Amino acid sequence: MNSTKNSFLGRIDWITIVLWLALCLIGLFNIYAAAYNPQHPEIFNLSTNYGKQTLYIFTALIIGFSILIIDQRFFISITPIVYALVMLLLIVVLFVGKNVNGNQSWIDLGFFRLQPSEFGKLATCLLLSYYLNTQANKTPNLTSLAVAASIVLLPVILIKLQPDTGSALVFFSLIFVFYREGYVNTKLLLLGGLAIVLFVFALILENEWILIGIIFAICTILAYFYRSKQKHILNIALLCLASSVYVLSVDFVWENILEQHQRNRIEILLGKVHDPLDQGYNLNQSQIAIGSGQLFGKGYLQGTQTKYNFVPEQSTDFIFCTIGEEWGFVGSVTVVALYIFLLFRIIHIAERQRTAFARIYSYCVASILFFHFFINLSMTIGLVPIIGIPLPFVSYGGSSLWSFTILLFIMLKFDSTRKGLSPN
Repeated sequence: MNSTKNSFLGRIDWITIVLWLALCLIGLFNIYAAAYNPQHPEIFNLSTNYGKQTLYIFTALIIGFSILIIDQRFFISITPIVYALVMLLLIVVLFVGKNVNGNQSWIDLGFFRLQPSEFGKLATCLLLSYYLNTQANKTPNLTSLAVAASIVLLPVILIKLQPDTGSALVFFSLIFVFYREGYVNTKLLLLGGLAIVLFVFALILENEWILIGIIFAICTILAYFYRSKQKHILNIALLCLASSVYVLSVDFVWENILEQHQRNRIEILLGKVHDPLDQGYNLNQSQIAIGSGQLFGKGYLQGTQTKYNFVPEQSTDFIFCTIGEEWGFVGSVTVVALYIFLLFRIIHIAERQRTAFARIYSYCVASILFFHFFINLSMTIGLVPIIGIPLPFVSYGGSSLWSFTILLFIMLKFDSTRKGLSPN
């Protein structure tokens, strides 16, 4: 019994691999339903999306288990090279990339379209872990925070130039890694949440001075309760001033930074514009598909919204619509439960690591997967604007499936060797 547990196969976290495989297969069956072609019903037909996804999953299996047999030190040693190569690809795609739906994000290789931004997440997670590992025994300071933030912001800038706002936003999920490692405190996280709330209210209210008045009133009340503590009163005054300036800057961001289609989606989400046949079409059809599934769904291959292609991009960004329509509430909750179980499993793996690199990297994996999972599901039901990011392991696409698989299996490799590694 002990010999089995101490063997290579015994040290691998098979629970995580089973969850990964289950999500991949769920994705394959739903891609088959979303892109079903009666003239080519064979699931291995490479002229169809489901045929290609079958090949992607098979190659992902090979990639994943190949990672498990490679020495973990190899991944640490090549980290700077991987980051440099991926950043180079992100620059190259700006000049030779194929434009799809307004984003110049793909390099056409003839037989396959490579999306460098998907691998940018992997490269960034590796280099961020590599750098923060060198700072593990030091007290966090502004210099190390600036270097770590630069590692994250470089791919964000390059991806935004494509322009692919959705993929660029994913990198900000790594704030949770900074929080876990002590570079960001709870107050800063709360300020970030406050900034989002103020941004939304500034868009909802017709006159931003009303919001500034509310901010001033709240700060006045807080100052009254802390009137005996001058330090708190000063902090409240600075918060009031900073919040007011921030609210006044929202219009500039809205007009000069956000693109027109992004403004349209936010306005529809906030209820300022009702346009179910044009800008709001995707969201409207998505909600119809998910709602029509009711408790147990319409049955596999029986979804009318799916069958008649009412929802655009249903194999990729809106794959959850197929799950909701054909599997219903029960099927949707099952898929959500699998993701939640996977995320908790990754956090459990992160906390049992003996090296800072493995722990930080595991939290990077958890952050990236959580952001994709939460935002993808939220945008299909209308909780957040549609920003076009895939559902990990489930959405159609070779680049996304391979990058997520490599991301996950490198973590599993470090976990499988943790007993043989010395803590930092």
